[in-house]
Amino acid sequence: MPPAVLSLRALNRATLARQQLLERSGSFLEVTERLVGLQAQMPRPPLVGLWTRVQGLTRDAVVAALLDKRLVRGTAMRGTLHMMTAPDFRRFRSAVQAGLDRGLTTILRGRAEGIEMAPLLAEAAAYFHQPRTFDSFRDHLAQGKPATDIRAMAYAVRMQLPLLQVPTASAWGFPAQADFITADAWLGKPKTRAPSATIEDLVLRYLAAYGPATATDAQAWSGIPSLKPVFETLRPQLVTFRGERGGEVFDLADAPRPDPDCPAPVRFLPEWDNAIVGRADARLLAAAHRPKVFQPGLRVLATVLIDGCVGGTWKIERRTKAAALTVTPFARLAPSARRAIEAEGAALLEFAEPDAATKHVKIST
Repeated sequence: MPPAVLSLRALNRATLARQQLLERSGSFLEVTERLVGLQAQMPRPPLVGLWTRVQGLTRDAVVAALLDKRLVRGTAMRGTLHMMTAPDFRRFRSAVQAGLDRGLTTILRGRAEGIEMAPLLAEAAAYFHQPRTFDSFRDHLAQGKPATDIRAMAYAVRMQLPLLQVPTASAWGFPAQADFITADAWLGKPKTRAPSATIEDLVLRYLAAYGPATATDAQAWSGIPSLKPVFETLRPQLVTFRGERGGEVFDLADAPRPDPDCPAPVRFLPEWDNAIVGRADARLLAAAHRPKVFQPGLRVLATVLIDGCVGGTWKIERRTKAAALTVTPFARLAPSARRAIEAEGAALLEFAEPDAATKHVKIST
């Protein structure tokens, strides 16, 4: 029998279900693990990403989990900072190394040639055994190697050495310039090291959180090149479908694939949310709207989902005691959508700016 066809809307609803965007459920630790982490270039977005997926989330609970090392923030998929559970960071950090290696080569090009990696990483591991910033590390390198490409060496360390940022009791868990420390120094070396996850393990976790998907989708999310052979290895334990425009789509046999006509509530996604950044197709974000979301300087704006698809962008502005959330829709909104945006936006303002004396949700024209 030929594989069944999944429409773009069916793919949309399947991904929304796995991303906790159809219904809020589970603890924030469970959701973080389910998503294999949340992208975290800035301190605020991953907490907003959890709030939109978890019922009754408080910032204090997440900060406490960072301080007691249940959650960590370090370089992972696509060479970007992610907030992950500590066990997942330990398990999957080596699995994403192929993607980090590719990023290192792509960014540095010929600048990586001549770097003696083993002694550099040994020096960095000793330096970051205590919490320190990368600015101070570059100064440290410059003292001993003044004629070398210090920035290239520091970037190589970021991509090669498992490092974590050190949280604080600040409102969003981290200062703007956080200290780094080696993962082993922060978490402690385990008495017995569990086997590291394979790339196959990572792909299976990816499908559980982001599927149904193609190898290209998985590459966009992970940063790991050439995943088609991995999908072929996994084929016997996966199910396959056809996209409505052709092409083969893989999935876990028991993963949720809801009715395409099931309702999808309004949801606010933060900047750089993995559900948007890690997609190579248009199931959540139409191709025509990508330039409105993906901005110069690698910025990815915060988005609002309307009927499961990106229907606009949003931002919060704080002035003294007043906080305003402004939504910029891509098209005219139905009255029901406006009411839903206003209600959800008001709840988000309570989470993000609880001490503001006045809070206002504005939908721009």
